Amino acid sequence: MKRQPSFLSTDAARPPVTPPLCVFGATRHLHFPARTGLRACAGLPLLWRRGLVESDRPPACLACGGMACIAAERARRAGDLSAAGNMSERPDPAGKAALVRGLLLPLVTALSLLSRFYRLSEPQHVCWDETHFGKMGSYYINQTFFFDVHPPLGKMLIGLAGYLTGYDGTFLFKKPGDKYEHHHYYGMRALCATLGSCLVPFAYLIVLELTRSHNAALLAAVFLIFDTGCITISQYILLDPILMFFILGAVLSTLRFNAMKDRPFSLPWWQWLVLTGVNLAGALGVKFVGIFVILLIGINTACDLWHLLGMLDISLVEFGKHFLARVWCLILLPLVFYTTLFAIHFVVLNKSGPGDGFFSSAFQSRLIGNNLHNASMPEHIAYGSIITMKNVRTAGGYLHSHWHLYPEGVGARQQQVTAYLHKDDNNLWIVREPDLSADIDGPIKYVQHGDIFKLEHKETSRNMHSHQHKAPLTKKHFQVTGYGIVNGTGDSNDFWRILVTGGQNGDLIKVLRSKIRLMHVATGCVLYSSGKSLPKWGWEQVEVSCSPYLKETPNSLWNIEDHINAKMPNISLEVLKPSFPEILLESHVVMIRSNSGLKPKDNELTSKPWHWPINYQGLRFSGTNETEYRVYLLGNPMIWWLNLLGLLIYVLLFSITVVYLQRGYQPGHQVRERCNVTLRAARYVLLGWILHYLPFYLMGRILYYHHYFPAMLFSSMLTAITWHIVLQSSDLLLSHQAAERVYTGGVICLIIFCIYSFYLFHPLSYGMIGPHAQDPLSPMAGLRWMESWEF
Repeated sequence: MKRQPSFLSTDAARPPVTPPLCVFGATRHLHFPARTGLRACAGLPLLWRRGLVESDRPPACLACGGMACIAAERARRAGDLSAAGNMSERPDPAGKAALVRGLLLPLVTALSLLSRFYRLSEPQHVCWDETHFGKMGSYYINQTFFFDVHPPLGKMLIGLAGYLTGYDGTFLFKKPGDKYEHHHYYGMRALCATLGSCLVPFAYLIVLELTRSHNAALLAAVFLIFDTGCITISQYILLDPILMFFILGAVLSTLRFNAMKDRPFSLPWWQWLVLTGVNLAGALGVKFVGIFVILLIGINTACDLWHLLGMLDISLVEFGKHFLARVWCLILLPLVFYTTLFAIHFVVLNKSGPGDGFFSSAFQSRLIGNNLHNASMPEHIAYGSIITMKNVRTAGGYLHSHWHLYPEGVGARQQQVTAYLHKDDNNLWIVREPDLSADIDGPIKYVQHGDIFKLEHKETSRNMHSHQHKAPLTKKHFQVTGYGIVNGTGDSNDFWRILVTGGQNGDLIKVLRSKIRLMHVATGCVLYSSGKSLPKWGWEQVEVSCSPYLKETPNSLWNIEDHINAKMPNISLEVLKPSFPEILLESHVVMIRSNSGLKPKDNELTSKPWHWPINYQGLRFSGTNETEYRVYLLGNPMIWWLNLLGLLIYVLLFSITVVYLQRGYQPGHQVRERCNVTLRAARYVLLGWILHYLPFYLMGRILYYHHYFPAMLFSSMLTAITWHIVLQSSDLLLSHQAAERVYTGGVICLIIFCIYSFYLFHPLSYGMIGPHAQDPLSPMAGLRWMESWEF
């Protein structure tokens, strides 16, 4: 069968112009009379944006030589509007479309605000993770240093909102259920509710930008307005609404920037590009999962640059300008903004607090109130010095010993050596030369990289010792004990070699700054803090062992924190304070290690990524029994399952479209426009869902249900676009009027469907008191459709 020539081929690109050419098909006829000389061409989107094409949506690129559009544009600029001819005999629809958009956007924004702020002050007690992020907001107000696994922007905004609304930072946020009483907590919740409310108009504008359909945009907004999960997660002092605000802000900004392609380097072009970079930095500054939206925008930018490179009318110099503009605004500017957040974070949190122990001794010396702040001590370690050693790993303890012995059956029954998380006199050790006959009253002799020495416990006079008995908990390691008689006499298993990371023979050991390893001379193992807590016989302190695995890890690295030696001059620790780049790097290392190592607490409810799209299990935000005010985080089941169905339908539509075009069929304009939406607009949203969901399958850390909500935003927008395409396609089978009725009826049914399901499940968000769902008298009776739901 002979294939028809492509519409994009040279022959088809220049159709006869004598009869008027219909550009928009059944619903939007746009005729160019023959006298204008205009053809339907690739320049039409440009004319539409500049007002020459009167329509409420842009034409698709239909390709011709393009010269007619250039002539029309020149005529418009010259003021000769008659050159464009009478473009439509019908009434101008643009004013009506503008009126509709002018009403719909404020309407969905108002509904979003109403749904998020309704009963925002309830319950008047701490709910779920408010105990963490509310407390961290208090730390900012009090300038007290703390540690968290996330970057600081979200907590800084929460603290600022509390401060500006009268909260004084004195509430303790000890545990969920604690009453707020007279404390001003509303402002912190209001910040999260406001940013959560912005997700709806953002989604509306994103879908509108991608499809030019107000109906599709309205569906996306409705899915988010009436989703109980989105409402709940926006009403409490949490990082999630702040994170999602920056994610959708970045997506909307980059789409608006893409719409400025015909006006490169204009003021709006720069504004949207800069705003994209700021939103990217904001997303990463709230949580590290903001990296996913950076990947999405990065892929879009790479494709955009590749397209520009292929445009032969753009010189390489011009392309270089485009490239440098994106490097500056999407890489350097976000990096500066992100780094500035940490600079503010470190300046504000300048007082010693609960986060000190997670960081190195040098880091702690910056903090007012820490025992190392403004302290002075000898700079380099010498024989005879009294020292404390701190493990470098996150929340690493101090090398510690006490009079208690290991119990029977746990290695040799000798003195325990452990790691202890607090300051204590039992953390003090004396550095001894291996030869006990050495003159301790002689001249100062510094300890150097590679030296062999002994560590004598100051309180008990036992030497730190190891042998080939198994460690108490880490059975592949050797036991570390305190051994010897009171005068420090021991045996050859008391000798250790000191090694400085990156050091060379002759290098001295510097307090705070040098990272050292202690290698046991007899067995070749290295001193190691496993992080495992000993049983009660070990006072639940941390196990210290000797590891035969010599790979350098934080568990095997130590630093000297305290140093006492009366023979040596003291120096101020001010000169040893780390620089800003050093503390920035250290804070990221600690955050990433802690984040990847998060484990569930006892009886804590976790979930798996496959649970999330099917709404398998929610989270209890507040209350457990019938007399308590209960809030349960669960997405609106009908909307979430509709999203799942929409995803499957879209994959089917995409496959059919690709095969349809690959086989060489030439669709009409309407079908072509839908194909463009299916292959480009919806694919972009699908990529956003994939990037914000699938990486969780690769994560080893503990996962929770709320991690899916950024992906859920993309899923809802994809569902709106998919149903818009499906309902539009009814005109392939029905007459124009019947197809319009089907489309309108379908959109109305979807909206009613969402509103009704919200009516059923709204107590999950706004609170329940009384019997649980299995009780016929419960407000949720008959709605516990899955056994895994716990409301």
